[in-house]
Amino acid sequence: MAFGDHGGETLHQPQTIDLRAPRTIEELGIPLALVQDLILRRALFEGRTSTLQLATALGLSVAVTSKVIEDLRELRHLEVLGLDGFDYQLELTQQGRAAAIERMQLCRYAGAAPVALEQYVQVVRAQSAHPVVTRDSMRQAFADLVVSDWLLDELGPALLTPGAIFLYGPPGTGKTSLAERLIRVHGDHVFIPRAVEVDSQIITVYDPVVHEAVPEQPAELDPRWVLCRRPSVIAGGELTTSMMDLTYESSNGVYLAPIQMQANNGLLIIDDFGRQSMTPEQLLNRWIVPLDRRVDYLSLAYGVRFEIPFDVKVVFSTNLEPASLGDEAFFRRIQNKILVPSIDDAEFDVVLRSAAARYGIAIEPGAEEYLREVSRRHGDGDLRPYLPHEVCKILRAVCAYRGEPPVLDRSNVDRVVGIYFTHATRERAASSGNGHPGSPGGPQPPPMTTLPALSASDTVR
Repeated sequence: MAFGDHGGETLHQPQTIDLRAPRTIEELGIPLALVQDLILRRALFEGRTSTLQLATALGLSVAVTSKVIEDLRELRHLEVLGLDGFDYQLELTQQGRAAAIERMQLCRYAGAAPVALEQYVQVVRAQSAHPVVTRDSMRQAFADLVVSDWLLDELGPALLTPGAIFLYGPPGTGKTSLAERLIRVHGDHVFIPRAVEVDSQIITVYDPVVHEAVPEQPAELDPRWVLCRRPSVIAGGELTTSMMDLTYESSNGVYLAPIQMQANNGLLIIDDFGRQSMTPEQLLNRWIVPLDRRVDYLSLAYGVRFEIPFDVKVVFSTNLEPASLGDEAFFRRIQNKILVPSIDDAEFDVVLRSAAARYGIAIEPGAEEYLREVSRRHGDGDLRPYLPHEVCKILRAVCAYRGEPPVLDRSNVDRVVGIYFTHATRERAASSGNGHPGSPGGPQPPPMTTLPALSASDTVR
């Protein structure tokens, strides 16, 4: 089944994928007993229901639902109450209610029927990304950021090269913002299953928090699938080993897909790499086989092990010194290593003007140069793209409090810097003599140790 123009967009879907709703149990590809259990649980939740109502709730065709209902009627689990047009009105019998309650003890899931693991594997492999990446397409993807052409010229080939991408450099240089926008080079969409069946167990995959469904779904699409933009899943310091394996929810009897399964056919961004509870070596060792062979192995709670595609572009982003994260063998497994450094004066001014326009702030002559000067003196020792936005946010609040028009001038730069940088606040308090910590008449805080800026050495490139 090929989808052409849809909602004003041209969707470039693989021509070999046929995702029309199955008309028979055989085409459905999952055990009949599982479908029967789904219908019994759904009927228990709904009370009085109908063929069409059950079919819609479970993402099944009316033909398949009708066949299973006939089987359940023969088992005396369902009874027909009457007809509403051509739609049978149904209710569980006493025997059916007892069977449904019994099955609820094992699994409470009563949503869309899962797709077969074999079909999931075929669809993921058919949807493997082959983006056309050029400098022009990269400029378009990062149009809302100030990014030099030389950096785009490193990011672009990294997207086309197999293997992971490693972004490193000092804090505040925009690594996370860059990583989040890499997905924009993809102009197509992919199909995500609501759930997958493995050994009669249900693994939920589609998550509206993670996956962005297109506004209008194709009319003939199997409702068990959702047409989405290619996923971009982000995990930071909260990432744990359990998030990379199936999670069994005993309360409802289903499994949650790990983050790499949710990210299939898209990007998986590991932000703040090196700050997880596991070591970088442990994290990378978990994915050595997937990164090399493009397959991953998952296990159900009772030991059944199965294979799924690992069609994911992994992006590591870190503020830490690369040498502290691993040895040469570690970095040899990551082919693309890109330094994201601080920015120069001209780039800083562009970011500042953009931020000022966003917050409705006027810039007085000489204010840009003065902000650069005090930023180097009181801040990180260099210029980083995060700072203009922080300055403009604070300045707007300061001016609103003082009842003044928002203008960036030397005096307001001093006010903002005094608020934002701790040692600048200390110096201002010391000179004011008003009893604040550090002033002649105030309490004297302990000596401050200035932390050195993180090195941006290019030792692994």
